[in-house]
Amino acid sequence: MRSITFGDLLDETAERYPEKEAVVYVERNLRYSYSEFQQLCNQVAKGFISLGIQAGENIAIWASNVPEWVTAQFATAKMGGVLVTVNTSYRVHELEYLLRQSESTTLLLIEGFRGASYLEMIREICPELDHCEPGQLRSARLPHLKNVIYIGDERQPGMFLWSDLLESGLAVSEAERIDRQRSLQPDDVINMQYTSGTTGFPKGVMLSHNNIVNNAILVAGCQNLGPDDRLCIPVPFFHCFGCVMGTLGCVATGATMVPIISFDPGVVLSAVESEKCTALYGVPTMFIAELNHPDFASFDLSTLRTGIMAGSPCPIEVMKKVVDTMGIREITIAYGQTESSPVITQTRPDDSIERRVSTVGRAHDGVEVKVVDPVTGATLPCGQQGELCTRGYLVMKGYYNMPDETDQAIDADGWLHTGDLATIDEEGYFRITGRLKDMIIRGGENIYPREIEEFLYTHPKILDVQVVGVPDEKFGEQVLACIKVKDGEVLTEEEVKAYCEGKIGRYKIPHYIQFVTDYPMTASGKIQKYRLREQAIAAFGLERASNTETA
Repeated sequence: MRSITFGDLLDETAERYPEKEAVVYVERNLRYSYSEFQQLCNQVAKGFISLGIQAGENIAIWASNVPEWVTAQFATAKMGGVLVTVNTSYRVHELEYLLRQSESTTLLLIEGFRGASYLEMIREICPELDHCEPGQLRSARLPHLKNVIYIGDERQPGMFLWSDLLESGLAVSEAERIDRQRSLQPDDVINMQYTSGTTGFPKGVMLSHNNIVNNAILVAGCQNLGPDDRLCIPVPFFHCFGCVMGTLGCVATGATMVPIISFDPGVVLSAVESEKCTALYGVPTMFIAELNHPDFASFDLSTLRTGIMAGSPCPIEVMKKVVDTMGIREITIAYGQTESSPVITQTRPDDSIERRVSTVGRAHDGVEVKVVDPVTGATLPCGQQGELCTRGYLVMKGYYNMPDETDQAIDADGWLHTGDLATIDEEGYFRITGRLKDMIIRGGENIYPREIEEFLYTHPKILDVQVVGVPDEKFGEQVLACIKVKDGEVLTEEEVKAYCEGKIGRYKIPHYIQFVTDYPMTASGKIQKYRLREQAIAAFGLERASNTETA
């Protein structure tokens, strides 16, 4: 394991590969060598120092994958600010909660995203911005927030511009910046990401340099990433997938990052072709969208070699198409969660296709993993399903200002309890079989949605499927399948149930079937199953059963 801050890591890589491309934005026609990127990050770090921001202060960023995001990531790391990443789909209530709970003193933001105005929302929360000087905010609702920095060109009342940050940094000496960077320790918290809210209210996950630098190195190593690689990153930076496995993984290896500002399958395919990318990241829904793009066959993807599919369970049929149709022969599956920096297990390029489509790989080096009985806590033998727990350098420092929740997640022996159900085989490969909270109990029978989903993916007309439990007065719960049908196909409930008959246990056959065009998702691509359940309760009139269940 390395003991290094990731500001120092950038300096190390820039010294080794000064002229090599570090960052390429196809959409902005923007290219930085490692030396240029290092100098820019140093300048922005001095800008933060000029505002009086101290090491350990929380700096929030609310933006899509714009160039300033990745610059701010490394600039804050160099001057010791803790970067608090804000979900791009947040609205007023969620933003106010995060900024208050995180006690952020500074917020960087873009104008807006996908029709929502971030400027209007922050002004609604902080009307004081309209009549205060930049850096002098005194907000009644957000008492810690002092600086708002607009990533844009138009002057905004009460806010600094990004260009102001660059200019004010000129007043800070290089010696002062170097002293600040040298004062930082690898065990310091440097990144705070809020859990995505697939199961409830977000919690701020505190991650140190050690947590994320070493995870980035190990994730990159499992793909054999190196300075000759060019990684297309369409996953959002506010999530570990983007800013640890993506940007930091590139800096750790000298690879070139090719970020996509906002996911669009055509833009991704075009960037891979024009930049001759060798690696591509994505959640399953992204790969599905790319494979089903109407012009997919016209793109030259022959340079692709590796990458990662992660973020939610990876359907076997989709994985096979990524290997066979997209030609990503060494694609890896990674599994983890924000609380584990994020990756716990990963497949390797030399694993068989079967391993790579049916498991989430083996534990990373230096990481302990076990499967335990959720009730007794006893370690289970190979093949038996239980809760996956992990221990090692990768476990978060805790949830910010939430000691009770931290104690629930990390036990007295340092084991992080993931809440995921898994099995391990004799060779150390793990299969994720579901979430403890997603498990359906129908008439005393335990049903794991993943098993039914994998089976239904084999239906030739089904594009995507999510299985959840819904309340039932007689059985406690029933199985609901939410199905996306392939373009041009027609599918009925009767066909689906007939397809299941005789192939899976009768109690596992979906009692309810909904045909949908989209799933409720977090901005990082995770499907919110609790919202599918809520929607089904309303759609099927199951409120009475739901009330009985919770009584």
